[in-house]
Amino acid sequence: LRMKKSETSDESAGQGVLQRAFAVLRVLADAKGEKLRLTDIAARTGQAQATVHRVLQGLMQEGVVEQPAQSKGYQLSVAFFSLAAAAGTHQSSLRSLYRPALLRLSGMLNDTIFLLVRSGFDAVCVDRVDGAFPVRSHTGDIGGRVPLGMGQGGLVLLASLPEAEREEVIRFNIPRLHHLGFVDEISMRVRIRECLELRYARSQGQGVFPNIAGLAVPVYDANGVTVAALSVAAPIERINDERLPLIVEMLRREADAIGAQINPFDPALRRPSQFLGAGNAG
Repeated sequence: LRMKKSETSDESAGQGVLQRAFAVLRVLADAKGEKLRLTDIAARTGQAQATVHRVLQGLMQEGVVEQPAQSKGYQLSVAFFSLAAAAGTHQSSLRSLYRPALLRLSGMLNDTIFLLVRSGFDAVCVDRVDGAFPVRSHTGDIGGRVPLGMGQGGLVLLASLPEAEREEVIRFNIPRLHHLGFVDEISMRVRIRECLELRYARSQGQGVFPNIAGLAVPVYDANGVTVAALSVAAPIERINDERLPLIVEMLRREADAIGAQINPFDPALRRPSQFLGAGNAG
């Protein structure tokens, strides 16, 4: 039993290190070549400076981050871009990966399917396939965005963040959601805990759309990092306790298939507004 607990602890620690490293890499990637100081990286990732320093040292040892001579700034190295480019040559475009999955799910469930990704403090809908039963959603059409934590997809993306980064988002977004009346910090934290335990988020006809229910699961890339949320929305009677296990199973199966093929450095995941085009991103 002690061995099993130790193995679980080691696995959790390893996932935490990986998530912190990817958070740093994403910040450096979003800097678009600008050299960032340690304090800047720590602020943008929501991590302690000592933690970020350790992560940076490890990434520099692997050759994917560099600190030019006589500079206090950090940037991604040529080796990093070579690695990302090599990965990209084996991947199809993001849309070609997830679109068939959305069509399959909508066809089998007869319900509306969404794919959402994170953009700063928001969740952005990058695609939607309507089912036979009309629904309204928080994000609306493709390109719509909501604060992370709102709706089942936004909640999955928020819950999946490293703890320090998640706390920063919660502090920023709670005032943005306060006017809705049905989202407060306590209820959000309860839902985040449930999402982490169940590995899915479920909404049941609350708030703006009382007759609509939804369910979302995370999409993990090959490194186990959440890069998107796959979500279904339907009239509340269609996502009931009897149908729930089937919906969860189908969403997870498609999410696993998508995640295994996704290039984690795909710019569509990092900058969805650019991917969608300025006309759809508002």
